[in-house]
Amino acid sequence: MEYLRPRTWQDAVALKTENPDAAPICGGTDLMVEINFAERRPAALLDLSHLSEPKGWFHRNGAVELGAGVTYTRIINELGAELPALAIASRTVGSPQIRNRGTVGGNLATASPAGDAHPPLLATGATVRAESMRGVRDIPIGEFFVGPKRSALEPDELVRSVVVPVARGPQQFSKVGTRNAMVIAVVSFAVALDLGRRSVGTGIGSAGPTPLEASEAADYLNRELTGGGYWEEHRPLPRCVVDRFSELVVSAADPIDDVRGVARYRTHALGVMSRRTLTWAWEAAGEGRPV
Repeated sequence: MEYLRPRTWQDAVALKTENPDAAPICGGTDLMVEINFAERRPAALLDLSHLSEPKGWFHRNGAVELGAGVTYTRIINELGAELPALAIASRTVGSPQIRNRGTVGGNLATASPAGDAHPPLLATGATVRAESMRGVRDIPIGEFFVGPKRSALEPDELVRSVVVPVARGPQQFSKVGTRNAMVIAVVSFAVALDLGRRSVGTGIGSAGPTPLEASEAADYLNRELTGGGYWEEHRPLPRCVVDRFSELVVSAADPIDDVRGVARYRTHALGVMSRRTLTWAWEAAGEGRPV
């Protein structure tokens, strides 16, 4: 296995073009596990861990552009107010050591259906920014995941950053695992309420071949909130609305049986989580809280 250590981000982009089979590594929390268990043997490793360019974040046009090398720990400590759902999800990732190394950029590059960052990114309508020697390309998060552990990235592209709209209302994330920590999600769910634009976003993890949006559920809830005047008054939601939202979320999923859980359990858990997260988010909206 060849080891490539670029001096700058532009060197990294050039090396990826010259070595399209090279596997980028920054935190290594997914890739090194695969290598250690002989599940993957890339032709080369492209080490990005020492580069400063991917480790920054900044505000731009009502959004936060997160460099691909920003760690979960930094998201928790520095961006909890701006990106609450992503910060909540980041707290559930692995252990402190994993959160200190793992990055959202790496999570996206792995493109696992169980990636913890994916439901919040779907719910908030994020955009993945990829770069190659051909230029920079923006990929809407809903078009990024194309199959199990497969993304829309071209062989010569690197994840440069992800652009996440700043929260304009409450957001929530919930995850079920086989234990309380250091666990891959059996199923996860995120919901985001945009009080300014009066819109609803959703994201489902580990309940399909890719991370999923529950678009029908979001559209239904938005119609109910608009038609009933709830956006203006923030009255308690009727149980029938919450239950129907949950049913539509479940119908968007396509779970399987595997070593972490069976499809029937995933379906049940997703129904419970979608009701709870919506209830928590709507209560926070009435109280003016972000989560």
